[in-house]
Amino acid sequence: MSGLSTVDHRESPPRIDIPRNYNAAHDLLERNLQAGRAAKVAYIDDHGSYTYGELAQRVNRCSNALLGLGLEAEQRVLLCILDTIDFPTAFLGSIKAGIVPIAANTLLTTADYEYMLRDSRARALIVSAPLLQAFAPLLGRLPHLKHVIVCGAAADPSGAGGEHHGFAHLLAAAPVGFAPAATTCDDMCFWLYSSGSTGAPKGTVHTQSSLITTAELYAWPILGIREEDVVFSAAKLFFAYGLGNALSFPLAVGATTVLMAERPTPAAVFARLIQHQPTIFYAVPTLFAALLASPDLPPRSQVRLRVCASAGEALPADIGRRWTEHFGVEILDGLGSTEMLHIFLSNSPRNVRYGTSGKPVPGYELRIVGDDGRPVAPGQVGELQIRGPASAATYWNNRAKSRETFEGQWTRSGDKYSIDGEGFFIYAGRTDDMLKVGGIYVSPVEVEAALITHPAVLEAAVIGKADEEKLIKPAAYVVLKPGRPASTGLAEELRQHVKSRLAPYKYPRWIEFIDELPKTATGKIQRYKLRQRAA
Repeated sequence: MSGLSTVDHRESPPRIDIPRNYNAAHDLLERNLQAGRAAKVAYIDDHGSYTYGELAQRVNRCSNALLGLGLEAEQRVLLCILDTIDFPTAFLGSIKAGIVPIAANTLLTTADYEYMLRDSRARALIVSAPLLQAFAPLLGRLPHLKHVIVCGAAADPSGAGGEHHGFAHLLAAAPVGFAPAATTCDDMCFWLYSSGSTGAPKGTVHTQSSLITTAELYAWPILGIREEDVVFSAAKLFFAYGLGNALSFPLAVGATTVLMAERPTPAAVFARLIQHQPTIFYAVPTLFAALLASPDLPPRSQVRLRVCASAGEALPADIGRRWTEHFGVEILDGLGSTEMLHIFLSNSPRNVRYGTSGKPVPGYELRIVGDDGRPVAPGQVGELQIRGPASAATYWNNRAKSRETFEGQWTRSGDKYSIDGEGFFIYAGRTDDMLKVGGIYVSPVEVEAALITHPAVLEAAVIGKADEEKLIKPAAYVVLKPGRPASTGLAEELRQHVKSRLAPYKYPRWIEFIDELPKTATGKIQRYKLRQRAA
């Protein structure tokens, strides 16, 4: 590696050979049918199991049903669907027909959904029955929305009189044969709205080639997914991370996927780990921490895990080490984004360095630049930028933000990183979250990682707060483990704990104990809400 913090894997990148004429849904299904997996279980949800052959038929019926309602190629359909068989059916059924699905977060407000429906001009909404209430105030007053299709509940099958279509009825009435739309590898395939943690969500447009590209670059060579695996992602399908985990990755190799509609509480996760015996488990750091803190944590002998993955936020080293000590398997912590679709920077099996995000996934080029746009020296903190084939095409209807984020072939991550002497990337926080204390940058992630090594701490978030002289100093918000009472004495103990592990100027001057941290639905801490609280 040169003296600049640029890691270049262009010498021998993985070969990705995607034909010009390509339909992602057709590929992910047909490769399994051609391999003789029609009778193999593709999905297990809360209601039953579905073979690859049954999934392919459901997808074909969905394609026919959507076209039968009058939807046309490149028109959008918003999916607000819980993690059941209906999600892959609707997502792949739309893509196979050349229609563009938009996977929406299932935990948003009516105002959020109105923004997405208006911004995307979606012609149809496919929604799980328990989520329909959030859309009720919008129906009938959105000019572009023509059809509402409800999963998992009785509905007027005709859609007449302003009533909703039943998804199951539409599938049952549609033909089972369908020829894929004549799309190209560069055609618009699907959208994901960004989490909107720092502003209005952005419609991130991905092409037909994106899904299989992430499988070829990360799922096979890094994660090592294979046909005999059973996978379970606590991260939901609407999340870019979960979409790869539970859809494109297992379908790319013919694995079996466990879906869970309910929230990923420790009890719900443990039930699936024990009942279905997944070999690959994906989660976010806050869930790994909650699982380890649960008194019901199962022993190693009750599960069959061989590898775990983490993304969404940096995984604290202490959590990774304790998970490996308990279950005997590694967590491959990595970094991905909605814009890059999945993980492009990751730890790899037998080369895990907890406390880092690992090294670049071959096929992606990464660089760390300073405020002047030039690469910084090794060990220095700068903004991480990525170049690779899974990058989104643009933000829909947002030219200014597109120009800000997509600079030629490079995508700006908004994350601050440095590289150590062995080439491991070390997360320093989001660009807006970095603190300057006494003229020196301080990473809130570093202080948080020190705090959670204390046996009383479950989670922590650190922000900058002005002292009496208007100087910025670290302030910590701490969630304690069950049974650990908050006290002034404990706060001082935590300050000393941090001082014993980090440079003294990094310790939190203020510590506030709270019941839970504000987070996005994808598990990312919303530090801006803590800054508002501290103001």
